[in-house]
Amino acid sequence: MKTVSVRDWNELSDTLFSDTWDPRIKRFRSTFAYRGLNVSNYRLDNGLSRLGRPYPNLEKNLIKQFKKYAHEHVAKRFAESEWHWISIAQHHGLPTRLLDWTYSPYIALHFATSSVSEFNEDAAVWKVNYAQAHELLQNEHRKVLQEYGSSIFSVDALAGSIKNLEELDAKHASNYDIAVFFEPPTLDDRIVNQFAYFSALSDPYLSMDDWFLMPHVLGKIDAIKIIIPARIKWEIRDKLDQSNINERVLMPGLDGLCSWLKRHYTPVGP
Repeated sequence: MKTVSVRDWNELSDTLFSDTWDPRIKRFRSTFAYRGLNVSNYRLDNGLSRLGRPYPNLEKNLIKQFKKYAHEHVAKRFAESEWHWISIAQHHGLPTRLLDWTYSPYIALHFATSSVSEFNEDAAVWKVNYAQAHELLQNEHRKVLQEYGSSIFSVDALAGSIKNLEELDAKHASNYDIAVFFEPPTLDDRIVNQFAYFSALSDPYLSMDDWFLMPHVLGKIDAIKIIIPARIKWEIRDKLDQSNINERVLMPGLDGLCSWLKRHYTPVGP
C-alpha cells in the first residue's frame, strides 16, 4: 500500500478524488472505498482480531449468540442470510471480521477529524479500489457481479456468490485469501447517510494491511494511505461542518446532535 502525506486542503481533496474518471461512461464515477481514522498509526484491523484468539470458533459463537438474543429486535426482512446478520451485528458494535468503509471521501474525512482530543495527532484516510480487489476473485464470483452490472456486492449478490462465512473461510483454507466489499442492507438512516460499505477477508484475523502484501495481491490494487497532518485538522473540520458533514447528519437522533454540538463548540484553546 502506497503512503502519501498531504500538505493542505487542496492537495488532500485532489488526492481523495484522483483516478475517479471513468472513460467508458465519460463520468467521474469512483470505484474506491474510503476509511478515515483519527490517528494515522492505526492498522486496518477488524474488531474480531482486536479481541485476540481466546478460543476456537470465536466468531461463530458471537454470531450464534447475537442471533439468539437479538432476534426479536431484528425485522424479518433483515434476517435473510448470514451476511444480513453479520451486517446488523457490526452496525450495532459487535466485534466481527467486517471493516467499515464509505463511498464518500468527505465522510471518511469526518471520521478522521471527529475527535477533538486527538487533534494533536496526524490522521489518515485509506483509499482502496474495490473493483480491482474483486478482479482477484474466481470467475464464478465475478460472474455474479457482472450479472448485477455492478463493481460491488449487495448482501443479496454476495449471498448468491459466497453463501456464508463458512464458504468465505474456505478461501483461506485454499491459501488464496480474498477480500469482498459489499453494501450493507438499509438498516436505518445512519447506514444511508454514511454511504456505508463493509469489507470482509477470508481470514477473519488477517489485517488488511498484511493482505495487501500477499503475493497474489501485491501491486494489483490501487490502495493509498493518505496521512493528514495535525496542523490542518481544524481547517478540515471547519470546512466539513460548513458542508454539513457532521455527527448531526451522519448519526441521526439526539446522540448525534449532542456529539455535534459538543465538538462544534469546543474552544480551540491557547
